[in-house]
Amino acid sequence: MDIAVLFLTSVVILGILTLQSHVSRAERTIARVERKLDLVLQHLDLHEEIPGKDGIVALVREGKTVQAVKAYREATGAGLLEAKQAVDRLT
Repeated sequence: MDIAVLFLTSVVILGILTLQSHVSRAERTIARVERKLDLVLQHLDLHEEIPGKDGIVALVREGKTVQAVKAYREATGAGLLEAKQAVDRLT
């Protein structure tokens, strides 16, 4: 019985580590593609439209950075770090 539990535990741990490796690889690939896309947009002098940008800029001007980040996240679906960096670029 103990050997079966040990074997099953080992299989589960190996599966988790393999899955984590695949996710990390996918995240690196996505980041690389996003960087390339940003370069293409920059080269073509195109800018991503931010829904509600005027309201977000107004919040930044009022010194309400936290609210601006929250509004950016709600408008774009961005993560916290990405939203913070985007709001910082607006200043």
